[in-house]
Amino acid sequence: MRGQLHGEIFEGLVVAHKLAHVQFSARKIAARRTLSIMPRFRRQFLFATITIAAILPSISAAQSAKPTMKAIVMHEYGGPEVLKYEEVPRPEPKDNEVLVRMIATGVNPVDALIRSGKYAKFFGTTLPLVPGYDIAGIVEKTGTKITKLKAGDPIYAYVMWGGGYAAYAVATEGEAAAKPKSITFVEAAGVPLAALTAWQALIDTAKLSAGQTVLIHGGSGGVGSFAIQIAKARGAKVIATASTPNQDLLKQLGSDVAIDYTKTKFEDVAKDVDVVLDSVGKDTLARSYGVVKKGGFIATLVAEPDQAELDKHGIRGAPISVKPNSDELMEITKLIEEKKIKPVVSQVLPLTEAVKAQEQAATHHTRGKIVLKVADEPK
Repeated sequence: MRGQLHGEIFEGLVVAHKLAHVQFSARKIAARRTLSIMPRFRRQFLFATITIAAILPSISAAQSAKPTMKAIVMHEYGGPEVLKYEEVPRPEPKDNEVLVRMIATGVNPVDALIRSGKYAKFFGTTLPLVPGYDIAGIVEKTGTKITKLKAGDPIYAYVMWGGGYAAYAVATEGEAAAKPKSITFVEAAGVPLAALTAWQALIDTAKLSAGQTVLIHGGSGGVGSFAIQIAKARGAKVIATASTPNQDLLKQLGSDVAIDYTKTKFEDVAKDVDVVLDSVGKDTLARSYGVVKKGGFIATLVAEPDQAELDKHGIRGAPISVKPNSDELMEITKLIEEKKIKPVVSQVLPLTEAVKAQEQAATHHTRGKIVLKVADEPK
């Protein structure tokens, strides 16, 4: 039927084209022939015109029927005001990716740094950009090269290139792991980036082991709260710093020694520690070199260690840059299921309040994590 229709359309167009080029002859017989064939030409031409007019809107509608979604989008770098809640095309997973129906996304201090554009070259970001690097949701669709995940799987992930502030996001198998069954999606969304940062700083880089002592600055924050719990699970002694309102939290997380930095200098308490995890920098980092024993290690999240100070005290150090790692995320999942790690989520906001969430996270005084809720928890 469709082939026949296309054939008639084509015939009609050809005939119409010929009609435009008919030259009337002065001979009477030619005139009679022209008059006799005009009705047939007109019918075919009219049929072709009507059919094309009917088909074109259908083609246009089909082309514009690509799935869309709600998302927070940046079209320019700048302050919180550049975050816009918009309708955008839904991402399509590549062969090595899964499409995730989002339930929640974590908010991190780095989100504001990326939004500012100051480190665009360092982070490799381009515009327009959907922020959000912690995701938790359900696999909706899988690429052809996906082997470990399937549609319907609840997962969480640290996605390297963002996209979490949206109804749908994509992740690779190297970024994602099965969501811990013992926590909600909202809690899970607060885990990946901060927990992986703590893990890669303490375990991969500083090689923290059982029996050692670690000083954790900013113990009540996102990374700090996970660092305390990971260090305790490793069998280390933990000294942690926080402000007065967060002293109880430090103890709940497992700190052996809690220091209120507003009242006590940490160097008066911490002596000869094996490892320092610094998330503050500046004066705090400068004063930390002297509390590390020879051969010890300083891992800093916000600065480059001073090599002269490291050499002076006979210690080592390194800046920490976190990378997605599904294997390590699975190790963190095990600790969560064993009740050795519990995410601390202090604030849950709707996706539409991303501006407020980023402003709070940028203060670096958030208790645990802030999470944006994208959809209701599955029942």
